[in-house]
Amino acid sequence: MSDLLDGMIKAALSAAEVILDIYATDFDVCVKGDASPVTQADQAAEAVIFDHLTQRFPDIPVIAEEAVSTGRIPEIGRDFFLVDPVDGTKEFISRNGEFTVNIALIRDGLPQIGVVFTPAKGWLFVGDVGRGAWRGHVRDPRQSHAILNKRSIEVRDCRDRVDVVGSRSHLCENTEAYLDQFDIGKHKPVGSSLKFCLLAAGEADLYPRFSRTMEWDTAAGDAVLSAAGGIVETAEGQRLLYGKIVQEDAPFANPAFVARTRTCPLPE
Repeated sequence: MSDLLDGMIKAALSAAEVILDIYATDFDVCVKGDASPVTQADQAAEAVIFDHLTQRFPDIPVIAEEAVSTGRIPEIGRDFFLVDPVDGTKEFISRNGEFTVNIALIRDGLPQIGVVFTPAKGWLFVGDVGRGAWRGHVRDPRQSHAILNKRSIEVRDCRDRVDVVGSRSHLCENTEAYLDQFDIGKHKPVGSSLKFCLLAAGEADLYPRFSRTMEWDTAAGDAVLSAAGGIVETAEGQRLLYGKIVQEDAPFANPAFVARTRTCPLPE
């Protein structure tokens, strides 16, 4: 395991410790300026991740959701981290367990390494593009960071009917219209970046997203899926890129995209 990957996993599991402590309490929910919810867990976990990454990798800038929301955007170069301390805050608030810690290393605009961890379920997904993807289980990071049942994962060949994963909280009319062009088998609603991970693990074929996302929402899952043999493209068929600071939209906002296995057919 590379030093980068080891450090990213330790940062994610350490953040999960504080997330689980807050998850067990009657936590408060606030609303940010963009109308999205935030809890103490988002802020506390981001602080833990930021400390871990900056101490171990001081030369790599960290772009983190809560910091950006307050205007703190460091200069980025060839390499930088993208962090979402609690992806799926609505899932966290509803206590369905489908929220994740996302940490990605971006290199030359593309996700290179991704770590996705579900604190409430103990699922760990890791991708290192060019080296493969794997998953494991951590029973309770507050007790031990030991990773159990590690196994490689890869995308499957698409079947005659396309199995789809979609947002549990953000399904929109444009996404539904896009899906009308497919012969759909199963359509499973899933929270957070787990949608990318299910594709990477060969449990689905397609995840289109036409509603709002930010780069920290997608980068870690994108890395896992890409390392497992999948791809993430814009609705126009271009590779989804990262580090989009200067644009008409907000810094680090994503366009509509389609995540898929490479054998999944696209509409003509």
